[in-house]
Amino acid sequence: MRDTLRGWGGVTAMAVVCALVALVALCLPLTTTTKTAQNTTATTRTAETKAEGDCEAPEKQTLSPSSADGDTIRKIKDREGGKRKLIVGVDQNSYRWGYRNPNSGKTAELEGFDIDLVHRIAEDILGDPDAVQFKAIPTNQRIPAIQDGSVDMVVRTMTINCDRIADVAFSAPYFKTGQQVLAPKSSRVKGYDGTLAGRKVCTAAGSTAYSKLEADQKAGELPADTDISITVPNQLDCLVRLQLGEVDAVVTDGALAASQAAQDPTVELKGDAFTAEYYGVAMKKDADDLVRRVNQILVDYRKDTANGWQASYDRWLSATLGKDAKKSEPPAPQYLRTS
Repeated sequence: MRDTLRGWGGVTAMAVVCALVALVALCLPLTTTTKTAQNTTATTRTAETKAEGDCEAPEKQTLSPSSADGDTIRKIKDREGGKRKLIVGVDQNSYRWGYRNPNSGKTAELEGFDIDLVHRIAEDILGDPDAVQFKAIPTNQRIPAIQDGSVDMVVRTMTINCDRIADVAFSAPYFKTGQQVLAPKSSRVKGYDGTLAGRKVCTAAGSTAYSKLEADQKAGELPADTDISITVPNQLDCLVRLQLGEVDAVVTDGALAASQAAQDPTVELKGDAFTAEYYGVAMKKDADDLVRRVNQILVDYRKDTANGWQASYDRWLSATLGKDAKKSEPPAPQYLRTS
C-alpha cells in the first residue's frame, strides 16, 4: 500500500463503522430506491422554470418566507406517536457536515453543520429539535428520495442549480462554496488546469462536480484525456479510491474537500475554487408552505448569533475553512419565485 495510506486508518475505520451502524440503526434506513439520477436530474428545463427568472441565478428561485402552516406542514404535524417526526435525507459520511463519529461512543446520533440545521427546522415545526427521522441517502438518490416521498426534505450539502430546480424546490441558500481539486501533496496536479491531463479524476454520481467536468471536457476547457469516468455513489468513496491509488484526484465542493484534507495530512486542496455554488434545503416542487417555512427558519437562524448559523460554523467548520466565515456566508436572499 502506498504512502498516501498513512494517517488514513481512522478515516477508513470511520467509513467501516458508518456502514455497520447503518445496518442496525432503525432510525437510519438506507434508501434503496431503484430510480437513477439520470432519470431525474437530466430533465430539460421547463417553461415554468424559465418563467421564474434568470436561471443563471437559480439560488434566487425560491418563495418568500412565511411562518404559516399549510397542507404539507399539517400532514407532518398530524403524524402520530413515534412517527410524529420530520423525515430528512442526510449524509452520514461527510466529516463535519453529516457524519458518525466512531470515537464519540454514540451509536444513533449524527453530527455536523447540516445536522444542526435539521434540528433547528424540527424544533420550529414540531417544537422538538430531536423530532427527526434521519435517512442516510447517497448523493445520486437525493432527488428520487424527495420525489417518491421517502423524505420530507434533503439537507445534504446539495447545490442549487438549474437542472435540479426543474425537479425539486429549494430554500434560499444557507452556504456558499465552490468546486475544487483534492489530490496528494506529492502529486504534480496543481489545480483545475492542464495538469489534470492523463489523470483519473473521481466524482460522486449525480453531483455538480461531474456535470461541470463533463461540460468542460466537451467544451475543450478540460484536457480530452482526463479520465472522468470514475463515479461513486457517495463522495467519501472517492476519497477512499484516492488513498488506495486508484485515482489521481478528486473534484468536489471545497467545503467538503477542506474537511477531508483535515483528516489526512498527505492530501491537500490544489488551486482555487473554480465555481461559485450555494447549498439549499431541497423539498417537493408543490410543498410551497414547507419551502416558505424553511426560508423563514433560515432568516431567524442567521440572526441568532448565540445558537444559529455562526455558532454552528464556529463549532464544525472554522477549523477547516478558517475563523472568518464571510467567504462561506450565503448572499442576501432574493425570493423571485412567486408560485
